Amino acid sequence: MTNQVIQTMGAHRSIRKFTNQDVSTEQVEMLTDTARWAPSSHHVQAYSIIVIRNQEKKETLKTLTGGQQWVADCPVFLVICADYHRIGEATKRHEQSLEIGGAEQLLVGAVDAALVAQNLLTAAESIGLGGVMIGGIRNNPVEVASLLKLPKATFPVMGLCLGYPDQDIAQKPRLPKQASVFTEQYDVEVVDQALTEYNDTMHTYYGSRQTNAKQQTWSEQMANYMGKPNRPHMNEFLRRQGFLTDL
Repeated sequence: MTNQVIQTMGAHRSIRKFTNQDVSTEQVEMLTDTARWAPSSHHVQAYSIIVIRNQEKKETLKTLTGGQQWVADCPVFLVICADYHRIGEATKRHEQSLEIGGAEQLLVGAVDAALVAQNLLTAAESIGLGGVMIGGIRNNPVEVASLLKLPKATFPVMGLCLGYPDQDIAQKPRLPKQASVFTEQYDVEVVDQALTEYNDTMHTYYGSRQTNAKQQTWSEQMANYMGKPNRPHMNEFLRRQGFLTDL
């Protein structure tokens, strides 16, 4: 049982090198129009998409995202934001306050943005484009917000590089299904063995890939990454933007 959509989704790879072929305005409009049909909790639609082609701005964003060259090199860079600014304007019309200080509305905005971003990437891959999500857009959120003139009640969730692929790379193996898909209830008993198997798989993958080869297992990678706070500055930035104020 398969079709073109399933095959496209199952063939995903993160592309960081692009040809000089442009991505047309019509293509970007089609992709954003398609992406906006993503599900949204309570029809809130708490996201915005900022399309960036200006080379100087992409160079600035390359620096702000940690020197990721593909941000500058891609034909078009998208910034997907959680956005309650519109909703705030809507509530003013009915003399209601905008209550976004709790965890729930933060989650709704992030989920809405992520669903739209995934729709964008899947649609792009279906027409022969490639791309990579850029979490580094949150490295310097104050500067990104200033550059993109983001109002309060918004924040950047991720960036997305898009273009025609100029590389053919192997897929990065995913966790064994038994460690992430359960029937009826969570099964902690299968996780340990699945992680052992996955460590072997990822050690082989990392050691054999053509670029950035390394000797590392997945659990080592996660221990290094999750063993310290990540982007703690986001707490203060989110409060500045009106989020997390109730916590």
